[in-house]
Amino acid sequence: MMRAEALELPVRAALPALEGALDEHGAAVLCAPPGTGKTTLVPLVLAERGARVLVAEPRRIAARAAARRMAWLLGERVGGRVGFTVRGERVVSRETVVEVVTTGVLLQRLQRDQELPGVDTVILDECHERHLDADTAAAFLLDVRAALRPELRLVAASATTDAEGWARLLGGAPVVEAPGTAHPVEVVWAPPAGSVRPPHGMSVDPALLAHVAAVVRRALAEREGDVLCFLQGVGEIARVAGLLSSVGAEVLQVHGRAPAAVQDAVLSPADGRRVVLATAVAESSLTVPGVRVVVDSGLAREPRVDHARGLGSLTTVRASRAAARQRAGRAGREAPGTVYRCWSEAEDGRLPSFPAPEIQVADLAAFALQAAAWGDPDAAGLALLDAPPAGAMAAARSVLAAVGAVDGAGRVTERGGRMARLGLHPRLARALLDGAPVVGARRAAEVVALLSEEPPREYGDDLSAAWRAARRGGDAYGARWRQEARRLVGQLEAAGAGGTGPGRAPAHAARRDGAAGGGGGTHDGTPGGRRGTHDEAVPGRAGTRHGTPGGGGDGTYDDAVTGFVAALAFPERVARARGEGAFLMASGTGAELGEGSRLRAAPWLAVAVADRPSHAASARVRLAAVVDEETAREAARHLLVAGEEVRWEDGDVVARSVERLGAVETAVRPLRDPEPALVREALLEGLRREGPALLRWSRESGELRQRLAFLHRVLGAPWPDVSDAALLERAREWLEPELSRARRRADLGRIDAGQALRRLLPWSTGEAARLEELAPERIEVPSGSRVRVEYGGEQPVLAVKLQEMFGLSETPSIAGVPVLVHLLSPAGRPAAVTADLASFWRDGYRSVRAELRGRYPRHPWPEDPATAEPTRRTNARR
Repeated sequence: MMRAEALELPVRAALPALEGALDEHGAAVLCAPPGTGKTTLVPLVLAERGARVLVAEPRRIAARAAARRMAWLLGERVGGRVGFTVRGERVVSRETVVEVVTTGVLLQRLQRDQELPGVDTVILDECHERHLDADTAAAFLLDVRAALRPELRLVAASATTDAEGWARLLGGAPVVEAPGTAHPVEVVWAPPAGSVRPPHGMSVDPALLAHVAAVVRRALAEREGDVLCFLQGVGEIARVAGLLSSVGAEVLQVHGRAPAAVQDAVLSPADGRRVVLATAVAESSLTVPGVRVVVDSGLAREPRVDHARGLGSLTTVRASRAAARQRAGRAGREAPGTVYRCWSEAEDGRLPSFPAPEIQVADLAAFALQAAAWGDPDAAGLALLDAPPAGAMAAARSVLAAVGAVDGAGRVTERGGRMARLGLHPRLARALLDGAPVVGARRAAEVVALLSEEPPREYGDDLSAAWRAARRGGDAYGARWRQEARRLVGQLEAAGAGGTGPGRAPAHAARRDGAAGGGGGTHDGTPGGRRGTHDEAVPGRAGTRHGTPGGGGDGTYDDAVTGFVAALAFPERVARARGEGAFLMASGTGAELGEGSRLRAAPWLAVAVADRPSHAASARVRLAAVVDEETAREAARHLLVAGEEVRWEDGDVVARSVERLGAVETAVRPLRDPEPALVREALLEGLRREGPALLRWSRESGELRQRLAFLHRVLGAPWPDVSDAALLERAREWLEPELSRARRRADLGRIDAGQALRRLLPWSTGEAARLEELAPERIEVPSGSRVRVEYGGEQPVLAVKLQEMFGLSETPSIAGVPVLVHLLSPAGRPAAVTADLASFWRDGYRSVRAELRGRYPRHPWPEDPATAEPTRRTNARR
């Protein structure tokens, strides 16, 4: 028997239509505004008909809260007819007919048994949030309906969603709409008075957070009831909480990492007034009692992945209009309310309609493993609202291949199947499976648990120190960490993965610098035993080592364990020091530690968490562990390459024998007799970088190039393009065989560029023989002199003494282009420039004659130059 409150929920009016849609079509899309009871009443009503209902929520806090609310409506405790299962916690019994799970748990069940035995109806709640797990679960469930269980009923439920898109995805399922609450929500626009910098990466202008705190104070003064304030992250919640320390209300902080006691307190009625600072976890499925006011910062966090560098992070974005509606709805759950929006009404129209689907912006390695384990490696056959980006899927498959989860064809391996069942990112699954036989299941599980949920920032950037802090406990993170570690140990034991003993120190529990070491102590390496074996194809497979067993409390031993496990998880992020707290990761990305970090003196790091701001050249290390070179090489052995390396560096050919761990050089020695083909490629690279000027260009060579450039410009083919870009593109063609004999920069400087350039002349067509005819090197002038033509400008230039051109009225032309005649004084200085000699003799000569004949009286200055005899001599010698 349900409580009376259930009978008043607005969604009740839509239940007949929903039941009819499920009876007729087996699937439906339920659109119900916040507070209507779609999360709590609908599963109970469906279960009353004898069905066993599975409700999938995107978040653990929502799953627990929904189960508690439904049990309360039945007058029971959780674990009776209503139960829940989240990662690491399961409260159900034989009586349970409604079970609330996270979408991640649902995926694990589908992978274990595709038929979902005993389940009659699955409700995908809050599907508008477009979490990747929810999209994947929907695709898998549709496969199950199509191939195995056509009677399985599906409901996609949300307050704000693309109803038509989900209806199409569910095979033309009916859309059932429930009436909204009767409680209106007033919108108050409250933008900052001054300018605020837009969010950038993870950073937010402190002025905006100060403004949000001021709006909370205003809301407390202007309105009755509790205040629910939406912020984008845990750090921002803490900062705003600090700014509200003096308000006359209890300030609570709600997010995915909040202690269960705090989450329970928020969802329970309170005696005094409260301010609840929350992330997006409070947008959906949760009713916070007493809330009449919402303050919305207008910001949200979305994942971003730099596939080229293997770095993933969260970034701050403007919240979508759909999210803003969800948030505002929290104010009207129980009574009329108010939402204060910390942006202007004009800005509201520019917000995105919906949040970006996670499948389009997130790391897809876990999704790709799920798809491969499902039997569809490319995800091409999955019914998805948005297809995964090709580049992101290619990067994901590369990760899976590197950790041995898929074979060459992309099919899941036996090892990959075990990884998929662990409920971890494939990188962490690899670290757990390969680390446990070396350091023991418990230690491997504890470090992986640290990596699966990043420790609080106050734990610092040293992974081994964070491990010790978590072991000490005393905070909510430590409690969750211990629970997850126990779960992972259980998963290993269930999978028979071995490594249940205490394990051994994996490598660098040997001598350590006190500034970088965990405990400052030193150990003498002693021979260790043979490690557990894995498939030879698995990168980073353990071999024989020399390690030092140590106690669990020894800092150096902690460094060895955490470094080894972190390097297994993120092999492309093993990084070598290059001074001043800077490192180079195997991926090729630079990484920098913060000032004061105890890790700055470490020679090698395994970087667990890093992000790279868009404006920065290097990534910022958030969490890392010390490793030695041997551990780095073992964990990232698939990145280890050795060979001859000949390249153009610092202006010359450098030939070396190089061993690299990705981008990190581990061993280098000079190469005395490099492969000629490699040398040739290096020389070509030098030419590409520095241009043809590396060659020897005599005056004749330069003039030949100018003549060819003129013919190419005027006549086109077959005369070659001899620009820098064109010459470099055809370098192999015109620089052989000289290039094959060269070994260094100096050899390039000995190559006669003009002689080599003649190979580009159109010899095959016979046009090469006309070079002198079409672009002569010299032109004979009336005096009998043969004067050199300059081809460097737009027109050919003939610089000649004025007296040598007497009697010539028609301007010479080359290839149909008039020559620009520079008429020189007897001293060789320019006296006039013309492309029309007849006009010059007629109009311009008189002024030149008047100016120069007094200065050069021994040279002829006839009154009629058109009929005068040309000469290159003076009057005195005639």
